[in-house]
Amino acid sequence: MSAATPKTTAEATSAPAYKRKALFAAAVGYGLDGFDLLILSFALGGIIATFGLSDVEAGSLSTITLFGAVLGGIIFGSLADRYGRVRVLTWTVLIFAVFTGLSSIAQGYWDMAAYRFIAGIGIGGEFGIGMALAAEAVPANQRARATSWVGVGFQIGVFAAAIVSAPVIALWGWRALFVIGLFPAIFAFVIRRGVEEPDKFVQSQRGQTAGESGDSAELPTFGAKIRALVKDRATVKITFALIVLSTVQNFGYFGIIAWLPNYLSEKMDLGVTKGSLWTAVTVIGMLAGILIFGQVADRLGRRPAFWIFQAGAIVSILVYSQMTDPSALLIGGFFMGAFANGMLGGHGALLAEMYPTQVRATAQNVVFNIGRALGGLAPVVIALLADSFGFAFALALLPTIYIIQFLAMFLLPEKRGVELE
Repeated sequence: MSAATPKTTAEATSAPAYKRKALFAAAVGYGLDGFDLLILSFALGGIIATFGLSDVEAGSLSTITLFGAVLGGIIFGSLADRYGRVRVLTWTVLIFAVFTGLSSIAQGYWDMAAYRFIAGIGIGGEFGIGMALAAEAVPANQRARATSWVGVGFQIGVFAAAIVSAPVIALWGWRALFVIGLFPAIFAFVIRRGVEEPDKFVQSQRGQTAGESGDSAELPTFGAKIRALVKDRATVKITFALIVLSTVQNFGYFGIIAWLPNYLSEKMDLGVTKGSLWTAVTVIGMLAGILIFGQVADRLGRRPAFWIFQAGAIVSILVYSQMTDPSALLIGGFFMGAFANGMLGGHGALLAEMYPTQVRATAQNVVFNIGRALGGLAPVVIALLADSFGFAFALALLPTIYIIQFLAMFLLPEKRGVELE
């Protein structure tokens, strides 16, 4: 890869085949992230029974995973800006695959928490690196659609987990779900085949190392990359707004998905199989919403797209929280999923447009994973509220967070169709 001439690299990374391969690598990597996170949700019932945990302790395992993701996001985002998007993506997949597999042999809360934290470190790199790779691999007028496809990869991973979890638990128990998590390690060794680093990244690296001596020490240090996220008042405002957007996005998502299978199967008396299918329909809605969001964001702009979906999330979550009929829950879950999680597809494009190439993966991972850690408190917050007032009441409170997100969009410049720095 590194031996390619500038012309060869540019030609390779501008070909349609390269764009497809790059998007596939990014989407599948993020899909493994989604698969891992949801199998934990389905395994919670068995984990609670096996280890004698409370709902709050069980919910904290999701939160601990997301705290690990913050650390991983910071570490691997910086490494991806130095060593390459594709190479570091491979490392992250290996780490979370191995420690997801080790979760299957946990003997209690504390070793399970340790495995989940380290798996989270690997998971933390997936979003930012994949989104940076996708954003840099396509023309400016296709950027939101490209990052939406990466978001779709996540939802396909979630959907696969929703489909396989019930039969796997029925046949072999909850531990078998984590054994399946070992298989992504195979993908880690083939992900780089045929995928060059994006030309924008390669040219940025050459520009940074072409100083008087050509010394690679001229590449920004880790501290310099972090400082670049708050380098002046305008950048501080942008970074703050993006952290708010990421926090709300993740809080809404994990607030819904972490306890939805349990709520549908036990509180609404649908059972494990129907609860799994009803959750799968909600995930299909999330997938559809992401694809639609990408189209709207590239055609109308980032602000209009976010505002439309934020309003839809407020209405659909409120309505869903009042439903009790199984058929209504099935249909309502689709629309709730579409609006509440459709915005995920736009975060990659939005983050990519606000920062230069040399710190883009760092910014993507740091900002989104701070939001993911804060949003990761949702399973615990929802459990605490549900214990006192019921899940429907806890769900009905979620729309208030989208009002905050709506206001944060005023702080961000509109950069639809603008070339990346």
